[in-house]
Amino acid sequence: MTTYAPGTFCWADLSTTDPKAATAFYEGLFSWTHYVNSSDHGDYTLLQKDGKDIGGLYQQMPEQAEAGVPPHWLSYVCVENTHASAAKAKELGGSVIMEPMDVMDHGLMAVIVDPSGAPFAIWQPKAHSGAGFFGDPGSYCWFELMTRDAAACKAFYSGLFGWTPVDQQMKDPSGKDIHYTMMMMGEMPAAGMMEMGEEFPAEVPPHWMLYFAVEDCEAGAKYIQDNGGQLHVPPTDIPGIGRFAAAMDPQGGAFCIIKLLPQEGC
Repeated sequence: MTTYAPGTFCWADLSTTDPKAATAFYEGLFSWTHYVNSSDHGDYTLLQKDGKDIGGLYQQMPEQAEAGVPPHWLSYVCVENTHASAAKAKELGGSVIMEPMDVMDHGLMAVIVDPSGAPFAIWQPKAHSGAGFFGDPGSYCWFELMTRDAAACKAFYSGLFGWTPVDQQMKDPSGKDIHYTMMMMGEMPAAGMMEMGEEFPAEVPPHWMLYFAVEDCEAGAKYIQDNGGQLHVPPTDIPGIGRFAAAMDPQGGAFCIIKLLPQEGC
């Protein structure tokens, strides 16, 4: 069983307006399979790669849709104690929008919004530690915070998870200089962070962006367009990292795909 250290991302699931169509879309894109868990709380689709759980998806709550919340991927960070981490998040200026709750015998979760407004989940594992793969083609390999208040988020996530922010000067695909923050867990990168610039419309809220590793970025981008999705950024090289595309599934859930350079690995 794959295990995750506290302070590392371990899971992601999709809130969508059409679970059946979304399942078919992602299965075709990443060669996943699925099965459905039914409970008193509704159906939860487990997405699998080679027989191991890789993520989930579920029907978006009607009140979210009515409030204009788009379909979205929610990223989960492993913690030792969900109750303690939720309380700490409040102390650090975040908001807990779903208080700690048991997910059967799988684990204990809560949903938090950071000081800039980006939601994420925390997960205290019990029977279910998280995704069976990380970094392989067809699995997620990177999590990146897009925020309008980098300073506040550096302090928040450092205090909550023990991440150390390391600022870097990089270039975007157009060659423009950008400031990028690598959030380190010890000597290993845990996540990335970027300040949202003028290229992001005001109505786009701060968010955690999820990257899936693929074997062929062009093929993935073509599949997305041919099957009802949209590309916000076409296949584009990131010097020293790989080739990526930013996309939206047919229901409106945003995600990225990336073909990593062999020496980089996730």
